[in-house]
Amino acid sequence: MTEALTGRLAAIVGASQVSTDPDVLGGRSVDYTGRYRGRAAVLVRPGSAEEVAAVLTACRDAGVSVTVQGGRTSLVAGTVPEHDDVLLSTERLRGIDEVDTVERRVHVGAGVTLAEVQRAATAAGLVFGVDLAARDSATVGGMASTNAGGLRTVCYGNMGEQVLGLDVVLPDGSVVHRHSQVRSDNTGYDLASLFVGAEGTLGVITGLDLRLHPTPRQRVTAICGYADLEALIATARVFRDMDGIAALELIDARASALTAEHAGVAAPVEGAWQLLIELAGETDLTDRLAEALSEADLCGEPAVGIDGAAQQRLWQVREAVADVLGVYGPPLKFDVSLPLSSINGFAAESAGLIADHAPDAIPVLFGHVGEGNLHLNIVRCTLSGDREHALYTAMMALIARHDGNVSSEHGVGTRKRDYVSMSRTDADIAAMRAVKAAFDPTGYLNPAVLFG
Repeated sequence: MTEALTGRLAAIVGASQVSTDPDVLGGRSVDYTGRYRGRAAVLVRPGSAEEVAAVLTACRDAGVSVTVQGGRTSLVAGTVPEHDDVLLSTERLRGIDEVDTVERRVHVGAGVTLAEVQRAATAAGLVFGVDLAARDSATVGGMASTNAGGLRTVCYGNMGEQVLGLDVVLPDGSVVHRHSQVRSDNTGYDLASLFVGAEGTLGVITGLDLRLHPTPRQRVTAICGYADLEALIATARVFRDMDGIAALELIDARASALTAEHAGVAAPVEGAWQLLIELAGETDLTDRLAEALSEADLCGEPAVGIDGAAQQRLWQVREAVADVLGVYGPPLKFDVSLPLSSINGFAAESAGLIADHAPDAIPVLFGHVGEGNLHLNIVRCTLSGDREHALYTAMMALIARHDGNVSSEHGVGTRKRDYVSMSRTDADIAAMRAVKAAFDPTGYLNPAVLFG
């Protein structure tokens, strides 16, 4: 069956865009961290929405599961196949239309990287509202599928708030083009929103209309040090709803110690916890920053960057974290959303939990504190099998006890599908399953993700 299907796929996309090479499939069947591996039978790289539709039809007719892959930067093993799948890569869907500077929008292919969208926006004097450390490899189709957030979420919102329209191939092979040139369109179901965050379970996004934003004239960036996490949270409360807030990032001193040692990027302030703050607007916001920090319980003076070079140096402290997390091997990652009031308690209890399960591991906490969206990474974690599963389950339960959500911006993927009931009721899950069944009755599209 695989040989017959491979021939049919080659006829659709061209033989050079289909591979059954074990080395190629092996490299494509491991997650971004290198921690989780799956298995696949064929890789296919369609070059248009029509080719995607034909590929899905062929796979459905053959009764073969399909796992959709973009930049493969998922941190919840969302692109790891489990059923000898066909891997459908969107990497060739790379068109970028001319930026509409009047309406501040652009149409791009799903395989375009975030960095490419950012460059197109910048060249047109605009800015794209989502930014991630993995900007050079993360694709906008995958980002929409997981409703990614990132470094600017406190200002612009998640990926879903940047999506104005979509091209989507449904599991039955039909193609939906949901586009509108008007700013207010309340005609029927909001189908585009249905596919954002669906993690590829309802269809394959092939193109997107993206919202762009005016570029702020002025920026000011600061890193503040704190001895106490609760004091940092108090400052975050002040800034998160402030006009002009552009970024609000928590950095654990254990993270900055790693970046200093392994990337040569040291934190410019003292303290067990650091907070990166950026304000942006049409006027100089330095005085507003100083006034808001005047009552903060800081460890010494903040490091402030007014010009672009100084701001970039401060941002290196935050962005270097992602580069050093794997220095001791694949980290165990948790993407968690918490009320601000729960963060301090969670930080302490999660450190104790990790010490009980993996005494030699290093917990590193950082993330988008304005939304309570944090990334807990367990560095030097050698657990596997049942021992890893026991820690993972205990951590999910801890998140739930602190009124958190088991998934924030990374999605559910395959790692968190067993814990969805901690954040969703039975009726809610049943409704989601009904939507899945309506679009994909045989369940062949991304079968390992979300529901398993």
